[in-house]
Amino acid sequence: MSGSNGRISLTELRNRIDDGSIETVIVAICDMQGRLVGKRLTGWYLRDHAANHGVHFCTYLLGNDMEMNTPGGFALMSWETGYGDYLARPDWDTLRVIPWLDKTALVLADAVDESSGDMAPVAPRTILKRQIDRCNAVGLHPKMAMELEYYLLDDSYADTRKKGYTDLARSGWYSEDYHIFQGSKHESIHGKIRNLMSQAGIPIEGSKGEDHGGQHEVNVHYANALESADRAALLKHGAKEIAFQEGRSITFMSKPCQDWTGSSGHIHVSLWDEQDSRNLFSGGSNAMSDTMRWFLGGLITCTRELALFYAPNVNSYKRFAAASWVPVNIIWARDNRTVGYRVVGKDDALRIECRFPGGDANPYLSHAFLLAAGLEGIENQVEPPEAFDGNGYTAQGANRVPGTLYEAISEWRESELAKQAFGPAVAAHYLNAAMVEQQAFDETVTDWERERYFERG
Repeated sequence: MSGSNGRISLTELRNRIDDGSIETVIVAICDMQGRLVGKRLTGWYLRDHAANHGVHFCTYLLGNDMEMNTPGGFALMSWETGYGDYLARPDWDTLRVIPWLDKTALVLADAVDESSGDMAPVAPRTILKRQIDRCNAVGLHPKMAMELEYYLLDDSYADTRKKGYTDLARSGWYSEDYHIFQGSKHESIHGKIRNLMSQAGIPIEGSKGEDHGGQHEVNVHYANALESADRAALLKHGAKEIAFQEGRSITFMSKPCQDWTGSSGHIHVSLWDEQDSRNLFSGGSNAMSDTMRWFLGGLITCTRELALFYAPNVNSYKRFAAASWVPVNIIWARDNRTVGYRVVGKDDALRIECRFPGGDANPYLSHAFLLAAGLEGIENQVEPPEAFDGNGYTAQGANRVPGTLYEAISEWRESELAKQAFGPAVAAHYLNAAMVEQQAFDETVTDWERERYFERG
């Protein structure tokens, strides 16, 4: 690997540690919530002790909630199991220099049970890898890409907390969708995200203003499915670090305020042959192949029951609203932004854009959802309905995306596909995570309730 795009080899890392240009190496896994967690190692220790083995981390990192609490119900990690260690085994193909951090490199790792050598089944990266393996076993090689939307705030993260996350100062005050001037006002942040990410081996195609004031979108170049998810996880993490360094903040929250447009995390997907030379979605003359039709049929059929993997928390469901640029009906069409599945491109660029995930989705899990649902369609030759024509928000007779986390939990609990595609242990693990999140919300008294009921209730 060349270091010209930020990606370096282990040999080059050792050389850079020796010459002092790299002093710190971050070894990170992705947790259930989509965050990078792990350790910062001094260069000499990584070189001499950890490179061939990895580093240990407490199993609770894959069995906690957003607040890092340790709720019950997770079979693989609990007080009864003693919260032992997993091993973070570096995937050296992900090694890169991080240009926004001084003398720092980062490598993503797989969570491994050290005693057996098996990957931890509930780790998000494991879950995606197993869906990719299922695709590869039948000669299908998925390529994917994400478009991530976020809000840039003039407040720092500390300031937003001091303000109780109210009266947030967005970096713009009117819709900046495609506005070059509005983007120019904050190019000091957006430009750094585009260019520093590209320098880190996360190639960014471009960025643009989005529908609401302070909202922006960044487009990551397509890659194989695992690399696509790696890039998205690193981008979300890195964008926050870049904003923090500038005294600002960025949120990928799905719906930060009720009158703000929701932030999306659209995913583009296509399937290729074993040589990565032919798009198997293309049937010639801009037609869909059987493979693409059946994949699409699986998506239409399975979207409701697997919602926990693309809409993971209570706030995720506040984003789904009519006439909001966010789909609500599980339908498809060609080049129509009112539907959940938008077919775009032609020939080798023919692909499906899934518009359901929000910016808060864990990239590994949302990618895994698409592959599992699509494979279900291919294996059972599920034909999709006819393409929808018109305003997708007014579609009659179509299934709707779950409206609440409660509804998504119910769908997942009853889903045989969740158990078959991901395994019973994984299905139970993420069902428990969703129930923990729902219970935390149900037990919280909100500002809305106080304002509505304090005097008049």
